[in-house]
Amino acid sequence: MASSKEMTSGAPLPLILKFTLPLLMGNLLQQTYSLVDAAIVGKFLGINALASVGASTSVVFLILGFCNGCCGGFGIPVAQKFGARDYQTMRGYVAVSLKLAMVMSVSIAIITSLLCANILRWMSTPANIFDGAYAYLLVTFIGIPATFFYNLLSSIIRALGDSKTPFWFLLLSTVLNIVLDLFCILVLGWGVAGAGIATVVSQGVSAVLCYLYMNRRFDILRGTPRERRFQPRLARTLLGIGVPMGLQFSITAIGSIMLQSANNGLGTACVAAFTSAMRIKMFFICTFESLGIAMATFGGQNYGAGKPRRVWEGVRASTLLMLGYAVFTFALLVLGARWFALIFVDPSELEILADTELFLHVACCFFPALGLLCILRYTIQGVGFTKLSMFSGVAEMIARIVVSLYAVPAFGFIAVCLGDPTAWVAADLFLIPAFVWVYRRMKKQVRVGNV
Repeated sequence: MASSKEMTSGAPLPLILKFTLPLLMGNLLQQTYSLVDAAIVGKFLGINALASVGASTSVVFLILGFCNGCCGGFGIPVAQKFGARDYQTMRGYVAVSLKLAMVMSVSIAIITSLLCANILRWMSTPANIFDGAYAYLLVTFIGIPATFFYNLLSSIIRALGDSKTPFWFLLLSTVLNIVLDLFCILVLGWGVAGAGIATVVSQGVSAVLCYLYMNRRFDILRGTPRERRFQPRLARTLLGIGVPMGLQFSITAIGSIMLQSANNGLGTACVAAFTSAMRIKMFFICTFESLGIAMATFGGQNYGAGKPRRVWEGVRASTLLMLGYAVFTFALLVLGARWFALIFVDPSELEILADTELFLHVACCFFPALGLLCILRYTIQGVGFTKLSMFSGVAEMIARIVVSLYAVPAFGFIAVCLGDPTAWVAADLFLIPAFVWVYRRMKKQVRVGNV
């Protein structure tokens, strides 16, 4: 039997660190998907192919971000009921979330696949990379159910305090992704589409393994036929938490799409530089994301257990960990940004290398703002205030749109580099007072006996 773990007692820092490390490794492996795709495409298929993969990055974030946000939201009631030791209701949430996932993922896959070409046209995708971008994006959209179910099942397993199991399955699928990338591109000659197919198949394998493991090894999830029925009341709760979280990611992504569209207008070289820089940046910010996800579970369990003070202690401990990592990453990227860029492009591509280095140097200066954003946003979500956290996504969107419409046309690629940092700072200006309000609200609920 697999072990679930409560996080409602004990020193917060070691608990959060222990829970975060498998999450971090899993997130790094997920980013390895993107790194491997981009590296193989850039080295073997050329700069235009690399730009094709990157031209749709923000669109992928828009759609998959919504799916992943919903999955994270569906895990919050599971964590809260687990912390409250209400296992019957917890099993009901798990069963209903799986049914919702089936309907939502298939519907999203069909709609986005039909709109794929139009989306790329709306983004001003350069004509010389349009076909490759379309192939990659279409495969990604068709594979949405695989991505949706992997993230949902991982979220449920993490809600029970087990962050290690999803990592091991993801490790296996990462190796499979690398093998399939090379096979589809070099042996079968499927080009950019082959990279997308390799990623979708690999995530599908992870989803299947998570499902089999969860059903066979977690006794606490084995319920009665009554508990496995669709319950509208629980569905409303799940959608009320999950959809705002998904919309928050999508709202954030709208700003990213605007920024990427503005960057697309600067030419293929800037698109390629943006692609390589984003892949590297996403790899290094995994720690911030992992700390945030850990705080969602930590906050959810302790909120369910009626311990708001521990939620604050968790935020303080995770912020300390975040700042230490931000200093390390700053030093690493300031010194080694160009070396990382060489993973994707040849040394002769001097303009792309310089732009990639500039993007990373600007980004790493603002990593503490991003780290604080992740910790506060996920904590607010974990204790159930998902609609409130959604407004931080609105702040990010507005900031990116302003940069895209006014700064990029005037200042070029340097403004693109400042797009994300500006959005992070804007979100923090909302999240800091929002968390103070949520924390006071939690303490008041405990005093009156509502938790």
